[in-house]
Amino acid sequence: MADKEFDQGKRRFLVAATSVAGGVATGAVAVPFVASMLPSERAKAAGAPVEADITNLAPGEMMRVEWRGKPVWVVRRTTDMLETVKQSDAKVADPKSARKPGELTPPYARNEYRSIKPEYLVVVGICTHLGCSPVDKFKVQAEPFEADWKGGFYCPCHGSLFDLAGRVYKNKPAPDNLEVPPHKFLSDTRILIGDDGTRA
Repeated sequence: MADKEFDQGKRRFLVAATSVAGGVATGAVAVPFVASMLPSERAKAAGAPVEADITNLAPGEMMRVEWRGKPVWVVRRTTDMLETVKQSDAKVADPKSARKPGELTPPYARNEYRSIKPEYLVVVGICTHLGCSPVDKFKVQAEPFEADWKGGFYCPCHGSLFDLAGRVYKNKPAPDNLEVPPHKFLSDTRILIGDDGTRA
């Protein structure tokens, strides 16, 4: 009888010990697995907002900033450039940025100049047709692609045209205006791209 009770006690001990060891092993395997599903520091940094210092950006010039692996253009528009935006209203397909408003144009940029401050345009420099990168053609002059060119962006890959507010011309391959990324002014000389304070 004593041997039987000893065997049962031993069995309970072994079952408990095995269960504990199994639990520890499961935890040891699960921790790296769960950790692998979390974004790396590099991934976090790649998606993080970036600051653009526009102190030395002269009127009529453009600077490029990288955000989430995308080129973002900051253009400081002159008074003449802003006037050409008004003149382009009849030529562009979506003058009020009404198409895909939440996706391509945040509320604070749903205006004629597509900007927080008319002087500064902030857009993602990727054509909405097939993802090519348009080139800046700010000079007002006749161009092979447009006899009455008022300045803006030209995509040489397939011929899409965008005005100085990033609005696509009518009857061009690109279906939409250039994307305005979330952004806000931290000061008169610093723009934070990737965070506008409206998203949690």
